[in-house]
Amino acid sequence: MALKIEQISGFKVPDSFIGVIVSAIANRGDSIGGAKAVTLNFRDPDYSPEAGGFHPVEVRLEKQATSWQLIYITDFSYQGRYTPELIKEIDVCFSIKQVYHFLAGWLNAREGKELLALFISNFVEYYNTGCYQVTITTE
Repeated sequence: MALKIEQISGFKVPDSFIGVIVSAIANRGDSIGGAKAVTLNFRDPDYSPEAGGFHPVEVRLEKQATSWQLIYITDFSYQGRYTPELIKEIDVCFSIKQVYHFLAGWLNAREGKELLALFISNFVEYYNTGCYQVTITTE
């Protein structure tokens, strides 16, 4: 499948991450050709506040002419002592080229790029272990 993903200059993700996205879409088995947007949800079915596990991750792409643009990557985690809830732990917004962490707020450019690099490296490794179930929603 020829899925062309354009990246915003100065805010790039490694080819290994793009490979995960292409692989997840290709594994779906049907075409996303007519879609204007695609949201991929990566879930570890065993992740819970009690047992831990791999954080859920959501990735959104939107169609731009003949290619796809990364819009955001969001990592969720359970937070809270008595009634844990899933919250955004890391939120990468490609359109404004910023990274948010729930403990630090919006990071400066250097910190954001460092956190993004670490997060993506870990995510790709986790994906390659087969821990995630992937669902894809098209619009």
